[in-house]
Amino acid sequence: MGSWNLTYLDNGEIDKIHSASLEILSKVGVRVEHAEIYTKMKEHGAEETKDRRLLLEEGLVKEAIKKSCKKYTIYARNSRYNLEVGSGNLRFLSSGGQTWIIDSICKERRKPTVNDLYNAIIIGDALENINIVGAMVIPQEIPPQVRSVYVYSELIKNSSKVVFSWIEGSKEVEYILKMFEVISGGEDEHRKKPMIWYFCEPISPLKYRYESLETLRLFCNKGLPITFGPMVQAGSTGPVTLAGALALENAEILAGVTIAQTLSPGIPVEYGGIPHIADMRNLNISFGSPEQIIMAVAMIQIGKSYGFPVHVNTGLTDSNVPDIQAGIEKCASILASALAGAELFGHLGISGADQGASLEQLIIDNEIAGYVKRVVKGFEVNEEALALDLIKDRCEIGNFIGTKHTLRHMRKEQWFPQLLNRDIWDNWASKGSKDLLTKAVEAKEKILKEHKSERLDRQLEEEINKIVKESFKNLL
Repeated sequence: MGSWNLTYLDNGEIDKIHSASLEILSKVGVRVEHAEIYTKMKEHGAEETKDRRLLLEEGLVKEAIKKSCKKYTIYARNSRYNLEVGSGNLRFLSSGGQTWIIDSICKERRKPTVNDLYNAIIIGDALENINIVGAMVIPQEIPPQVRSVYVYSELIKNSSKVVFSWIEGSKEVEYILKMFEVISGGEDEHRKKPMIWYFCEPISPLKYRYESLETLRLFCNKGLPITFGPMVQAGSTGPVTLAGALALENAEILAGVTIAQTLSPGIPVEYGGIPHIADMRNLNISFGSPEQIIMAVAMIQIGKSYGFPVHVNTGLTDSNVPDIQAGIEKCASILASALAGAELFGHLGISGADQGASLEQLIIDNEIAGYVKRVVKGFEVNEEALALDLIKDRCEIGNFIGTKHTLRHMRKEQWFPQLLNRDIWDNWASKGSKDLLTKAVEAKEKILKEHKSERLDRQLEEEINKIVKESFKNLL
């Protein structure tokens, strides 16, 4: 069978980065812009500096790592789509939401609408390899104070998979969690079987802002899972040296873990190793660099050394449209991360470095995900698979096409693409000489025309709509 053992770091190098991260936390410290959490951290052993940073000593950090729950389940409306986090299974996430949507054919972009959001959810719900349906777009006609509430309401109503979007404001959390509590059967039931988690992003270097911390506090109060995912940019918000950027990224994650375990000991945590580089020619962040692959693999190793399930920001590209560059960068980074042992890959469907969402790109990314899953799966070597008797019997006949053995094993042994071409020239030409993007456009149109998502119970949908109206009334 396949083995997941791609590495860059040896054990000694992992220890060096870990030690550097601990030194950063104990001597430089982290800025915590939330008075209540700041005070609680001090009460639990964090030391205050003159410039109001918190120093976290080694024992405090190690105890937080030890306390963290590292295997847990995120529940979907349909239990078929529940996610066992920490199981080692590959999971793919479509983008949590972009502020632009890209027309991949016209090579133009515009502000997304509520209809774009609906279409993105339907496509994510339909795609086989998308395990977590992200919003893909944030509709700009919805007031910013309630956008996250609205987006989550549409996700809940239109997909029975696990769903995800960004939470823009801490005041929206109350209403978002109410919606999930409604569909899960109440607050206590949702605590036992969480359907949402919070993706907490510090500001590099070493700052957790109030809004992120307040949202974190509210999730911790409910015992809901947290992912910590800084985005250190090597060369701008972190050292240009990859080792230094990794040490900083890891320190920021461990600071978040320590805060979360102080607020709610034993809370489930996922390790989000998502550093990038800043292209030193122009300081643009790069989403498709080879260095990102190197850092992703290294972060997988570091996160796994603590026992955490790991989320990586791979499957991205610097290309602003679905093209050959996008295919190279996305496939290379997903494959490397999968072979290194990452569990969650995202955010799929993005074109460029957060330049916009592309529904066609998401469909292509789904194909890449299937391709990579087959590579990672590997193959069996046993008496049945070696097929020695069959080889003896069929040698003179000259082929193995019509055998029961072939019929029995072909779907298990081979992966069959939906978009990638395997036709010979004449057959390909007779079907219109279609390239990959053309096929993706056709697949998008077919899904939007034919796919019927598993709708929410009407009574529950009415409850969700009431919560949305309540948020509009109270937050606008």
